[in-house]
Amino acid sequence: MGDPDAMKTVVVTGASRGIGHQTVIRFAREGWRVISCSRDDIPLDRKAEDSPHLHIPTDLARQASIGAFVDEANAFIGDGPVHALVNNAGVSPKTSFKERLGTLNGGLDHWREVFELNVFAPLALARGFAAPLHRGRGAVVNVTSIAGHRVHPFAGSAYACSKAALSALTREMACEFAHLNVRVNAVAPGEIETAMLSPEYDDLVPRIPLGRMGTPDEVAGAIFYLCGGDSAYVSGTEIMMTGGQHLV
Repeated sequence: MGDPDAMKTVVVTGASRGIGHQTVIRFAREGWRVISCSRDDIPLDRKAEDSPHLHIPTDLARQASIGAFVDEANAFIGDGPVHALVNNAGVSPKTSFKERLGTLNGGLDHWREVFELNVFAPLALARGFAAPLHRGRGAVVNVTSIAGHRVHPFAGSAYACSKAALSALTREMACEFAHLNVRVNAVAPGEIETAMLSPEYDDLVPRIPLGRMGTPDEVAGAIFYLCGGDSAYVSGTEIMMTGGQHLV
């Protein structure tokens, strides 16, 4: 299992499925200690008596739950460093008819809920782990979206605007966190094969220059790159994980 004191530490949100789950797997395979959270309890395949990892059930849409997660994680870390924070958790709500939530339908409360999880939670977590990230000369990676850069047929307006805001937040944080010797970047996935995709997403494949959807492990690989030494001079950058879809 390795010496926990000698391992690098990463915090990953939205870790129970999709990109977040593959990100946890990638970092664990690379020998990192993973502190993760999701609404669900610790996955069965990650339970081990001597595991150096920690999973904390958390509702990132609630400030009190974020505070409890930060407190418990920092108590687990102690005076040690955090080398990476991956803000992966996000929400893209639809109407009861699975209709795209636009600017003319749905209540403003939906917008507030989306921004709470997609924008304010990453900000709160970056603040909450700023000190250990500084100690680790670490990196923050925010998971944005192609929808933050162009109108998407299925992503709602609230989701798209929140991801555009997260892209802007990434740039602002990159400048401010540089004073802490912490780099901040983002990955912007396009169409990624996850359990959340509905069949109509298949219609988008012909619009993707590479002719296929991406996979969660490919996104996890880009996230891992942005957290490692090979990207030591990369900050304020957003990697488009779209197969070229953002170009057409």
